[in-house]
Amino acid sequence: MFTRKKITLLAVSAILSSSSVFAAEPDPTKNPPAPAAHGATLESSIDAANAAIETCLDKDQKGAAVSVVDAAGVLKVLLAADGTSERGVLSSTNKAITALHFKTATSQLFKQKDTDKALAEKLAENPHFNARPGGILLKDGEEIIGAIGVGGAKIDEECALAGIDKIKARAK
Repeated sequence: MFTRKKITLLAVSAILSSSSVFAAEPDPTKNPPAPAAHGATLESSIDAANAAIETCLDKDQKGAAVSVVDAAGVLKVLLAADGTSERGVLSSTNKAITALHFKTATSQLFKQKDTDKALAEKLAENPHFNARPGGILLKDGEEIIGAIGVGGAKIDEECALAGIDKIKARAK
C-alpha cells in the first residue's frame, strides 16, 4: 500500500524522469547555464509543495494542487493530490503568478480589490490573475525569490503557509 508521501514522491519522480526525455543531456565539460531568475532551489520547492499538499490532506482537503514559481514566474514545481480538478491546478499556478506580479499575498489583494477600483480593474484585465487566498510570496530576507500557490482546497492559504514554514530557514 502506498502512503501519501510515496505517491507524491512517485509523482515527482515520474515528472522529473519524463521531462529528462525531452531535455538535452548536459555537457559535463561546460558550466551549467545560470538560472533565468532567483528562486528557491528545486529541492526546497519540492519540499514546500509537498508540505502544502500534506497539510491539506491532513485537514481532509483532498483536491489541492500546489505550484511554486521562481522570481521570473517560471513554474518550478506543480503537485496535485489525487482527485484534484483541472480548475484546482490552474488556480494554484495563477495564484502564485498573481502574488508575484502584485508583490503581495493574494488574500490581501482579495480584500483590497473591494475598495480599490484600479486594482479590481487590473485583476479583471488578465484572466490568469487569481486574487483568492492561497498565493504567498517566497522571500529570502526582503528579496522576493518566487511564490507558492495552492488551489482546490477550502484552506488554500493555510496550506501555502505550511509549505513556506517548511523551507523558511533555508537560503536560496
